[in-house]
Amino acid sequence: MTELFTLKHNPLVDPAMHIWAWQIPVYLFLGGLVAGLMILSGYHIIRDRYDTDRPHGHYVTAPMLSVALLSLGMLALFFDLEHKIEVWRLYMTFEVTSPMSWGSWILLLVYPVLIASALLNFQEAQPRLAARYPTVAGVAEAMRSRPGVASLIGFANIALGAGLGIYTGILLSSLAARPLWSSALLGPLFLFSGLSTGAATLHMLTHIEKGEDNSYGDFLVASMVGWIRPKHGEHEGAVKLAHADNGFLTIELSILMLFLINLSGSSAAGHDAAALLLTGPYAAVFWVFVVGSGLVIPLILQGLQAANRIRPTMIPALLVLVGGLVLRFVLVYAGQASHWPRIAGF
Repeated sequence: MTELFTLKHNPLVDPAMHIWAWQIPVYLFLGGLVAGLMILSGYHIIRDRYDTDRPHGHYVTAPMLSVALLSLGMLALFFDLEHKIEVWRLYMTFEVTSPMSWGSWILLLVYPVLIASALLNFQEAQPRLAARYPTVAGVAEAMRSRPGVASLIGFANIALGAGLGIYTGILLSSLAARPLWSSALLGPLFLFSGLSTGAATLHMLTHIEKGEDNSYGDFLVASMVGWIRPKHGEHEGAVKLAHADNGFLTIELSILMLFLINLSGSSAAGHDAAALLLTGPYAAVFWVFVVGSGLVIPLILQGLQAANRIRPTMIPALLVLVGGLVLRFVLVYAGQASHWPRIAGF
């Protein structure tokens, strides 16, 4: 009774619990993006077996980029920890029913798989380092020459990427004290959002690869404003990624709508939670940056790119990345503002 009475007069907890700040949505975004990159890279490994006759620079870069992005996400999560020195205790046990325990171990396993993926293309990605460290280059060549090893790395990327992407949503949905998060659809929503942002990142890397012979300024201007009809077969890789990303965006938008419909019809608390996004204080950001510029506009632009009606540019990919980041911020902050009806007498 004393605890409930005390909490009721704490504005940080009741009626709105704003304990999580920017670190959590940044971590969820970067974790989902890396998950998408891993799944797409794993598919590429299995499909192509890293054929030396047709290297794809953006897939060569993706594993090390994923290591850097995931490390930034982990750093943001570390900043959020109250008892930072005790973080090692997460790896002293494994709790089957704890999403946090699953996530901790998945994150630990992701790093060696990403490093193994980078080694498959070590000579192409880092020719100078390969010449300087012949032992590492030899290990990379041995891995590359064995299709079974490459396939194993590919499947590991897909499995761990799927686990990481779903975990970022389950981390929120397991906290049932907040009705906005109390939905099993958050896991699939974050997974496909991660796939769309991963495809958008690869889309951007194809432009960087195309523009590597030009100055950075010339490349940036050309890739941002080159709205003309492309020649036949030009930017084939970017068009394929735009087509794939549209599939991910369509599924993400469908899950998001189902999430809101289910929440609105579940209970009074669920209806109020959904209203925070649909008509409440977070509605403007949600409709403009998440649904509008983060999903619908990229769908239209990338549809035109896939149909070869306009030249592929980085604009839709940038919009997808911004929309994916804002989605995490909106859900984390709005979720903390949502609450169940108060018990009479407390």
